[in-house]
Amino acid sequence: MAAAPARCPDCPGPEPGGGGGTPAVPHLGIAVDEGDVLPGALRIVRRLRPAWEPATVKTKLFTDGITNKLVACYTAEGMGDALLVRVYGRKTELLVDRETELRNFQVLRAHGCAPDLYCAFQNGLCYQFLPGIALGPHHVRDPHICRLVAREMARVHAIHANGSLPRPILWQKLHKYLGLVKTELSPKVSDPSLPQDVPSPAALEQELAWMEETLPQLGSPVVLCHNDLLCKNIIYDSTRERVRFIDYEYTGYNYQAFDIGNHFNEFAGVKEVDYGLYPSKETQLQWLHSYLQAYKELTQGHPGDSQVSPEELEMLYVQVNKFSLASHFLWACWGLIQD
Repeated sequence: MAAAPARCPDCPGPEPGGGGGTPAVPHLGIAVDEGDVLPGALRIVRRLRPAWEPATVKTKLFTDGITNKLVACYTAEGMGDALLVRVYGRKTELLVDRETELRNFQVLRAHGCAPDLYCAFQNGLCYQFLPGIALGPHHVRDPHICRLVAREMARVHAIHANGSLPRPILWQKLHKYLGLVKTELSPKVSDPSLPQDVPSPAALEQELAWMEETLPQLGSPVVLCHNDLLCKNIIYDSTRERVRFIDYEYTGYNYQAFDIGNHFNEFAGVKEVDYGLYPSKETQLQWLHSYLQAYKELTQGHPGDSQVSPEELEMLYVQVNKFSLASHFLWACWGLIQD
């Protein structure tokens, strides 16, 4: 099942204009104050929508983002014409390569897997609002929504790599994060106030070395991954019966099984974590069957006629649950850095 990803046949081709077949994105010389986003967001809207009467512009501040601030600006009822202004959190450049994020956003948009991107500004992006609801832990266990998420992930994974054989970003990212952790954590290891269940930097290095030696041997293919598919990054549009993924800060080529295992970990929630919600094997196999069927249709060109063997299903199940360990490790380091 480790077929190389091809162009997704159901997605539109790349749009003309930008480098690498992606459209050019306007860059505005505006910086938005992270502590008071509305004035800066409205400045951006005036540049992008000069015909809008300022007095008629409504705003809605979203609070679900963990590291960024997000505000919608709109005039129409139902927010049908809304622009989203996303302001990067302070020092998030330590964790996120913003140029790569912008490039990946454009690639996903060119293949119909992301909203329209209106502009970049000094510390953020402005893009199209996607109607629907951001999922919660109870939604992702719904069998119907599960199938939609699995098939949408297959669409992203099927985007081609322009003939090149991409390297997974996992190890580079883990080494970078662990380096940041060691810088901050090493002087504190002997500090009695440090929680005793935080491993030492040396123990974390051993864990990483074990994963780096063990996980690549599982044979999971490298595909374009979202890499951060927590519930709130999935928008469900019930009128079109479709889900879309948002927030591409961590998007990049990575192991297929990592992206799926990371999503399964997110079933447990974020603020109130309950690992009893991690999907059972039966639930996983149903999800993985929908995913594999869609992925094979997209990469092998047999719509509606892609059979999934029990052996393929079991192999992916094993890969996913082992790569979920790397997901735990990555976000544990991320949490230490955030702290």
